[in-house]
Amino acid sequence: MTAGERWRLPARALAAAVRAGECTALEAVSAGWEGPAAIWERDVHAIAHSDPEARAAAAEAAPRGALAGVPVVVKDNLCTRDYPTTCCSRILAGYQPPYEATVVRRLREAGGVVTGKGNMDEFAMGSSTEFSCYGPTRNPHDLARVPGGSSGGPAAAVAYGLAPLALGSDTGGSVRQPAAFCGVLGLKPTYGRVSRYGLVAFGSSLDQVGIFGRDTGDVASLYAVLAGPDPLDATSRPGAPPDVSDWDAGVEGLRFGWPAGLWQEGVAPEVVAGLEEAAAWLERAGARRVALDFLPGEYSVATYYLVATAEASSNLARFDGVRYGFRAPESPDLRALYTRSRSAGFGAEVQRRILLGTYALSAGYYDEYYLTAQRARARIRREYEVAFSRCQLLLMPVAPTLPFRLGEKLDDPLAMYLSDIFTLGANLAGIPGLSAPVSPGAAGLPRGVQLLGPDDGEGLLLRAARALEVCGDRARLGRSHEAEFTWPTRR
Repeated sequence: MTAGERWRLPARALAAAVRAGECTALEAVSAGWEGPAAIWERDVHAIAHSDPEARAAAAEAAPRGALAGVPVVVKDNLCTRDYPTTCCSRILAGYQPPYEATVVRRLREAGGVVTGKGNMDEFAMGSSTEFSCYGPTRNPHDLARVPGGSSGGPAAAVAYGLAPLALGSDTGGSVRQPAAFCGVLGLKPTYGRVSRYGLVAFGSSLDQVGIFGRDTGDVASLYAVLAGPDPLDATSRPGAPPDVSDWDAGVEGLRFGWPAGLWQEGVAPEVVAGLEEAAAWLERAGARRVALDFLPGEYSVATYYLVATAEASSNLARFDGVRYGFRAPESPDLRALYTRSRSAGFGAEVQRRILLGTYALSAGYYDEYYLTAQRARARIRREYEVAFSRCQLLLMPVAPTLPFRLGEKLDDPLAMYLSDIFTLGANLAGIPGLSAPVSPGAAGLPRGVQLLGPDDGEGLLLRAARALEVCGDRARLGRSHEAEFTWPTRR
């Protein structure tokens, strides 16, 4: 097996090759970094931190488990001992954690190899991966466009073949939206099913570690490795996680909700066409469409940006120039030290959200803003519960548009925030969500659809994603008359 063959393989096939002795773990890990993907990285800039010696050492030590020798890119807000964890912020420049995130530890115990830290919006606050102190990541399908955010680096790395799998975090859509923009799968599990220990907190009641992959079976395999209770995470759910081994069981008889009222206005026609295609594919596979009147987006943006910013204000208080990271020099007193360190260490978007959250939590406004948002959050969750009493999953847009151009929304924070309007609700409700690719748009840009399920519905979501994957593969083969899909072509 040549390096040119290895860098395209699904994670399960690559792990099988390592276990069978057809290649070493080091050869498996090196395939992406020494193949065409290494050339792509110069333009895309998906990786914030990489170290060939750390990669080689980790590969040599990798056990021959379910992920034997599989390279995995990890977002820069997940703690790793062998790479810095900076959240792509100046205030954490050079920070080397003394411990590892539970998901990183479980990944390594299964034989997976961390090959680099993915670029991201600073402290996961953004929807385009333009708010990184290391510079933006570009969409590998069109270098003039964003890869989505905040996990744009891991999504782009999977899309162009640097690794078959990656870990990100999803606080309001930060796995699902970049997955859609980059044409890969992105899973946000049920809140509490995958440990948050070692994930640098943004919004503690919203944050969830998520998974990127190019193959449904690979996503299911990594979820099975990562999911489960963790005594180090107080928000971890007790009991066994849902079984996802039936990810290829099909969708015969499954009912999927079709809330068409969500996209009557403000949604690009190409996005709507992608939804229609996905619905037709699911019906062809044996599922049944159920029309729903479902409008949680009416409240979700305002609710989310009160809850998330309030929690961010509290969580980021620790980054003050004393306990962690960057410290402003020549500060005459402690107040000046805090002010100068945080002003210079945090970027503009992080400062904006801290100020919004601090205001929402301040005396005299707490009841009016934060508590009102928590009541609205409870109502949003009830709306999802009512929807799932009529269907087993929902089919929805991921974002109102296809990938937008770099710089297009930087000067309009509200427009940037609204790009997450369809993904925020799942985080507020704590339910699982999955972004799955469908046929590209007219200009060749990736299109994705969002599948949402009830608590512990990951297995259903993966089955539906697999049905879309099979139909999509057949559609591509029918159009190209080729025996193999080429991933992706440089534009």
